[in-house]
Amino acid sequence: MTEAALNLGLLIEAEDLVPYLGHDKLRIIDLCRSSVYEQLHIPHAVHLKPGLLVRQEEQATGLLPDQDGLQQLIRHLNISPDHHVVVYDDEGGAWAGRLIWNLHCLGFSKASLLNGGIHAWLGAGLPTSSEVEPVIAVEDLLQVNLDGQDQYRIRYDQLLQKVSAHALQVWDCRTEDEYTGLRLAARRGGHIPGALHFEWSTALNRENHLKLHPLEHTQQRLEQLGFNLNEPVAVYCQSHHRSGLAYIVGRLLGWKIQAYDGAWSEWGNRLDSPVITGELPS
Repeated sequence: MTEAALNLGLLIEAEDLVPYLGHDKLRIIDLCRSSVYEQLHIPHAVHLKPGLLVRQEEQATGLLPDQDGLQQLIRHLNISPDHHVVVYDDEGGAWAGRLIWNLHCLGFSKASLLNGGIHAWLGAGLPTSSEVEPVIAVEDLLQVNLDGQDQYRIRYDQLLQKVSAHALQVWDCRTEDEYTGLRLAARRGGHIPGALHFEWSTALNRENHLKLHPLEHTQQRLEQLGFNLNEPVAVYCQSHHRSGLAYIVGRLLGWKIQAYDGAWSEWGNRLDSPVITGELPS
């Protein structure tokens, strides 16, 4: 199938994908648990384990992979610069969003998040498969190019400098207990100074197949909390997994958003980083 041009935005509905199933330049990536993928997945979907999306160091567990790791990821995705990638998972879009962020860091923008993932696909009564199709390696494999990664990624030293100068909004999308320091997931608990709290899953509608709430609703909530969507923001969680979805939400809102992939695993494990603990602002 080559007739229809792939004209898909950053967020697509399950029904939007159906006409393109089998398109030779479409790559559907499944980030569900292996047990789910083996039982059922969207036809032609390639399974990807989240471990290929991250690089671990002693103090940081969710960093962008290095050159070799990214090449391995691209080989697994089996994509050329001409492909369009549609990503989904079974948790509301966090891992799927993380993959899209990785691709954005590589300069590859032709990627879409399937709203609601496998839950929305099943909810719409659309066909599934349990087959694992043979891989035919593409020619002209996408090359690793990180020249533009700083548009999407912020590192510890950069973030520290901006936080110290009160020059950047920071979005903490972890749980309230992690934000206040009640729950410890690193050497130290708490949050980055000045960070405002909006938990990533708040953007999801659990009564509608884990699809995103209307963007106007989420934007209103963010603005009520004190965010200015006309000014840049950096988002983080524990390992830039949950913030994968927050990053996508920011992009959909037209926000200039970077993700801090060192995340709390780096910030909270360092003994020299400034940390704030205590209750959420009322």
